[in-house]
Amino acid sequence: MAPAGQTPRSFENTLASARSTMLFSEIVQLAIDSFKASKVRFLLTMLGMVIGSASIILVVTIGLTGKQYALNMIQSIGPNMVEVMYQGGTVAGPNNTATPDYLTNEDMTAVNAQVPGIVASSPMLEIRDHVNMGNGIQKEALVLGVSPQYKDVRNLVLLGGRFFDDQDTVTHAKVAVVNEPFAKALYGNDDSAVGNTFSLSGIPFVIIGVFKESVDTFGQSEIEEQTILIPYPVARYFTGTDTVKQIFFSMADASMVIPASTEIDRVIQARHRPTSVYKAFNLTQVLTVMGKIANMLTIMLTLAAAITLIVSGVGIMNSMLATVQARLREIGIRKALGATSKEIRLQFLVEAVFISLSGGIVGALLGLAVPFSVDILTPFKIPISIWSIVIALATSVLVGVGFGTLPANRAAQLDPVETLKYE
Repeated sequence: MAPAGQTPRSFENTLASARSTMLFSEIVQLAIDSFKASKVRFLLTMLGMVIGSASIILVVTIGLTGKQYALNMIQSIGPNMVEVMYQGGTVAGPNNTATPDYLTNEDMTAVNAQVPGIVASSPMLEIRDHVNMGNGIQKEALVLGVSPQYKDVRNLVLLGGRFFDDQDTVTHAKVAVVNEPFAKALYGNDDSAVGNTFSLSGIPFVIIGVFKESVDTFGQSEIEEQTILIPYPVARYFTGTDTVKQIFFSMADASMVIPASTEIDRVIQARHRPTSVYKAFNLTQVLTVMGKIANMLTIMLTLAAAITLIVSGVGIMNSMLATVQARLREIGIRKALGATSKEIRLQFLVEAVFISLSGGIVGALLGLAVPFSVDILTPFKIPISIWSIVIALATSVLVGVGFGTLPANRAAQLDPVETLKYE
């Protein structure tokens, strides 16, 4: 009879739920008892899961670390930088001759006035010439005329001395900053270069600093092996024009780089002939592509590590088949006492999942121990993905279910009469 206030149907549902809970707790307890009875066998069986789960977490961690390192290296070239170049197109000059429509310093001024979010900018004027180092020594070098803000836009690192400032630019001071290879080739080290002089087209310059790029671009940027930086107004002495080869801008935030590139293109194009072509480059697309490549490599390596889990799943299946064979009489007794095929199947399936999940948890802890140890013992910070833990544990459960199904079905289909005869 159902208790007062409860319908017979709801009472039956409550009883069924209570039976299911008791049944499952009993099955879990049997799985634990089975593990205690054969500790060595189960530990060896779950060893593959331990290795596989740890491998997945370490592979994902290594992939994320490599990705972050590569992205940081690229961003170090110029954080939030937009670089504008003249791509082609001409204007009609005197006597119908074609004249290149180069960028000018006024283009940079117009962009600074019309595009919000720009925190630094610099024109770049390129001169290739021989510099006279004295004592009859001449050296071919690349001379770039830039503004003081070029140091910040390009994220240059000063190794000695200082960079020229706004006062040097206003007074047209004949000062120069040379890159590290130039200083070492002529003076042996960075400190010896500062204070020395050289002449360019007969005009003497004083070296006031030595710099290097924050990331070595191996000559693929505008800075080459032997490069000298001088104030832009001084560089104009040698060209006599207001044209520049490139203009660099640095945005306040990375999210502003793409819209600013479009707006910079629009402003500059509006100041020149429609047939002239200009292009604002940024590192956002490069970073996106690098991120996709790194993610794909991480996925491929994770799948390779997952093969270890599949191999260990075969071991779990073999172990469970041996367990079923060794416990034939127990299965027969349980069936004789009223256990259904569903309950027998669930019992052995839970045991298989217990083995695989236990191995997955131990492997996950070992896999996490490595990056945590690096974070604690070294100044390096290793990124850890929660998804790698989820993938490792979820795969462990799936392997347990997948490879435990065959032994569980075999146990469930056994004839209780035949199993009771087994000795």
